[in-house]
Amino acid sequence: MALFDLAYPLDDMVEIDGKTYELNMAFDNILRLIDLLEDKEIDPITKINTGLKMLIDDTLDEYSIEKKDEIFYSLIKEIFKIDEEDIQPTDIDGNPMPKMPEDTKKTYDLKQDAEYIYASFMSDYGIDLFEMQGKLHWYKFKALLGGLTEGSKFLRVIEIRTMELPKGKGMEKERQRIKKLKEIYKLKDQDDAEDD
Repeated sequence: MALFDLAYPLDDMVEIDGKTYELNMAFDNILRLIDLLEDKEIDPITKINTGLKMLIDDTLDEYSIEKKDEIFYSLIKEIFKIDEEDIQPTDIDGNPMPKMPEDTKKTYDLKQDAEYIYASFMSDYGIDLFEMQGKLHWYKFKALLGGLTEGSKFLRVIEIRTMELPKGKGMEKERQRIKKLKEIYKLKDQDDAEDD
């Protein structure tokens, strides 16, 4: 599987012990995969089997769970371009499992901000993401997400979340307005450490 390089076509083929599989790299499939990886209620063996089925349409039942875990881990690492230092060491037998890369302070969430992302893709690119399910490649989706204009709803929401509260005399009204916006657009499970 190659990097996103405009000089070459996207290569979604992967070889496992001499057999070639096509990866399902549709953005909606990868978003569901992220949901699967982050779901704390799903046991690791189910995650491995389900994840393999999602990615290569095969659960590789001819392999031991340890080997399947190694293959799945390798695929995830490649898809998300995860370096060794980004990995948290926990899974069924203590083998390392990938951790989604995170900023120190999360400014967006692909699931919680889905409505803003949808509206921004429609506004900036004329792309209906529902119509693109199963078609738009994950790497293309990421590139388009990163290229949204400053005026897009998604980037305006991020700007509100990261905006500093104004200080000083005569700024109380503006401070309250921004605090209200931050409350409206804050991510779930995220505490605001803003001082009054």
